[in-house]
Amino acid sequence: MKRLATVALTALAPVSWGSTYAVASELLPPDRPLFTGVMRALPAGLLLTALARTLPKGEWWWKSAVLGTLNIGAFFPLLFLSAYRLPGGVAAVLGSAGPLFVVSLAALLLGERASLRTVLAAVTGAFGVSMVVLTANAALDLVGVVAGVVSSASMAAGTVMTKRWGRPEGLGPLAMTGWQLTAGGLAIIPVAALVEGAAPPALDGKALLGYGYMMLINTGIAYWLWFRGIGQLSATSATLLGPLSPLTAAVIGWAALGQALTPVQLAGMAIAFGATVAGQLAVARTPQPFSSAEKNNRNISMDLTDRRVRR
Repeated sequence: MKRLATVALTALAPVSWGSTYAVASELLPPDRPLFTGVMRALPAGLLLTALARTLPKGEWWWKSAVLGTLNIGAFFPLLFLSAYRLPGGVAAVLGSAGPLFVVSLAALLLGERASLRTVLAAVTGAFGVSMVVLTANAALDLVGVVAGVVSSASMAAGTVMTKRWGRPEGLGPLAMTGWQLTAGGLAIIPVAALVEGAAPPALDGKALLGYGYMMLINTGIAYWLWFRGIGQLSATSATLLGPLSPLTAAVIGWAALGQALTPVQLAGMAIAFGATVAGQLAVARTPQPFSSAEKNNRNISMDLTDRRVRR
């Protein structure tokens, strides 16, 4: 029962991220995605860090910078580049491949064994998403495809390393979330200034409302729930919730923006949602070895020094 509650709370993160397109298209200034990335991450990170009332110490300065770059600083710009160079459906499908990256990295770095059911759930979820978002005239662009794949790999690596490194003794997810969002937002600033210019756009009431929602709900609370979930679930279990984001975007597009849903899209939504549920059941039934940051580091050290372990 406790695991079910944790999964449900963690699922709220990708559900919230599914609202990004609708909010950006209806409330925010056009053609400023990197500025939007900064406004999403940096104020939320500073606010959460202030609420946690603690700063990184020692190695956690560079660890927070690495995690913030993987999860936010590199992920946001690459995601936006992919979205600009590709039809939205193609970009969403590339993003839905993230669980496959996590399954591979979690097996390599965390010792999380992925069952055949788990892999099938990840593949089926991506297939269901493709039915929802792909169109017949979808075109491919090499730069956009590479950016989409690398953005998924970046978020996957950030998810796995967040699980691997854990948190400092006695520290909750609030501070870790604040550190990562702050580091990620700072990493985006020079890219945004170079690509979009240093001057921020003029902001009206709608834009302020949209950025407020993005900062507090879509990023601050959502990423806190996400990193909290990673701390309590396996990395694979958390990432298998990813298809909920494009599914939520499709539902919002239908309910709030008047976008029609075809029978094929409805079937794809059912397949993707079913795969998400099946993936959680498959992970719950797969025995996982006890894992912690200390044990992971110790195992790698043994692997590099003990010939018997290498054999």
